[in-house]
Amino acid sequence: MKYVQPIRDLDKLEEIKKILKRESYRNYFLFILGINTGLRISDILKLKVADVKSKSHIIIKEEKTDKNKRFKINLVLQNEIEEYTDGLNPSDYLFPSRNGSNSKPITRFMAYNILNRAAKKVGIDEIGTHTLRKTFGYHFYQKTKDVAMLQELFNHSAPSVTLRYIGINQDMMDEAIDSFSL
Repeated sequence: MKYVQPIRDLDKLEEIKKILKRESYRNYFLFILGINTGLRISDILKLKVADVKSKSHIIIKEEKTDKNKRFKINLVLQNEIEEYTDGLNPSDYLFPSRNGSNSKPITRFMAYNILNRAAKKVGIDEIGTHTLRKTFGYHFYQKTKDVAMLQELFNHSAPSVTLRYIGINQDMMDEAIDSFSL
């Protein structure tokens, strides 16, 4: 399994948004939802319109941990949700498959392909479905420096796990090596 990184560069983040929006509003919204919630792709893909439309929180049972999770939807994301879901039925999947009927969401593999294509266009290689979650975590940490809160949001067992997951440890090691020489 390939190790993936968060998208650290805000300009590249914006470029990916533009690429995805031109490609498909569904693909753009997948990216926006992922980087603004930090939810796992397995939990994102099974969301339906009724789970997010006109809501203040996303309430799910995490597939991986089997724990209940309640996540606040920020105002920017609430606006994106309202625009994206306008005209959709409450029982529709947020990310319907275009193959066959719309009774199934896209697969994890399709989500990976969507993200990978856009990332390659902006020169990012270490990308995967966890990139959305890691990007959320990385920028949340950069803004708040609150590793305990992020650890709680991610349901991680220790702050060190969270810092390693979002690539902060790697950043610190890279910086230390850059300033070291004999």
